[in-house]
Amino acid sequence: MLRHVRRFYEACVRPLLFRMESEKVHDLTLRGLAAVSGHEGLCGALAGWMDVPALPVRSMGLEFPNPLGLAAGMDKGAVAVPVWRSLGFGFSELGGVTWMAQPGNPRPRMFRVPGDGALLNRMGFNNPGAHVMASRLEAWRRRGRWPSHPVGVNLGKSKSTPLGEAAADYAGSFRLLRRWADFFVVNVSSPNTPNLRQLQDRAALDEILARLQEENDGTRGVPVRPILVKVAPDLSWDALDDVLSLVKPRRLAGIVATNTTVGRPEAGSGAGRSVYREAGGLSGRPLRQRSTEVVRHLFRQSKGSIPIIGVGGIFDAADAWEKVCAGATLVQAYSGMVYRGPGFAREVVAGLKERLGTGRWEDAVGSEA
Repeated sequence: MLRHVRRFYEACVRPLLFRMESEKVHDLTLRGLAAVSGHEGLCGALAGWMDVPALPVRSMGLEFPNPLGLAAGMDKGAVAVPVWRSLGFGFSELGGVTWMAQPGNPRPRMFRVPGDGALLNRMGFNNPGAHVMASRLEAWRRRGRWPSHPVGVNLGKSKSTPLGEAAADYAGSFRLLRRWADFFVVNVSSPNTPNLRQLQDRAALDEILARLQEENDGTRGVPVRPILVKVAPDLSWDALDDVLSLVKPRRLAGIVATNTTVGRPEAGSGAGRSVYREAGGLSGRPLRQRSTEVVRHLFRQSKGSIPIIGVGGIFDAADAWEKVCAGATLVQAYSGMVYRGPGFAREVVAGLKERLGTGRWEDAVGSEA
């Protein structure tokens, strides 16, 4: 049934949506999903229609109903928290959120290359700020609308905060949000905030993580939250090894690999050449191979000792399985749902379950690394 829905979406709905400006479609879609999120009955009906099979994974001390998560960037303001589980995702990552509210970069700032299955954005951490995010997360919990899957928050640096004060900026957001979310991802790899990627330097990242773990240990009555780092696909192998060197001393729970890339494909659709000249980070199919290479490197270098969330170019179960076999314990997608439609999660999870068969998930992770 959902396969027919996907075909209808790709043949009829998507062409109409793609005639509109990319960010406008994103905003309209999110507004509709936020409305669904406010009604328990609608969320239940949607979940029943999706009928996503169970494929439980335990990692980082959390229980995931399946290994496919929603990547950061889709729900920046926590306006549709319950609906992502109803759509079939095994976890969701909200944000990125910054200490201070900010409008992001001028529009237009989101572009498509349909022929290549690519998205390009230079959003610039547009978000309502950590205070608003915290109040919304608290409201979802108090209303009893918290989803039955882990919910993470992607933490960014406020644009106006100097690099030398980045640790305090991240710590402020974490302090506000720690009580409400299940895990946190430190985003030092977005290409759309000036100089942010300099914080992937070992010394700078070490300072940020030290401050976050101080906050993590210092709040009574709140469990210690898993903290992960999201890395850029453009880092050298040595730079990735520097990040790995902080895993033990800073008690990192995992690594998200990868963010968008500032690279561009050597060959692409003719219509995409003008888009590729735009500034910003590229995601979707052109990122798939490089992100898998990064996952494999991190798994090999760590000897599988730290969970990796693989993200980049996942459009179907085969793409997700590739990441898992390279070393990803969990996977995430964003562009894939944009291009494949509302039944995307069900198809991916069902395909992963079919590939796993009677085997154990932990044996599949890194099996071809």
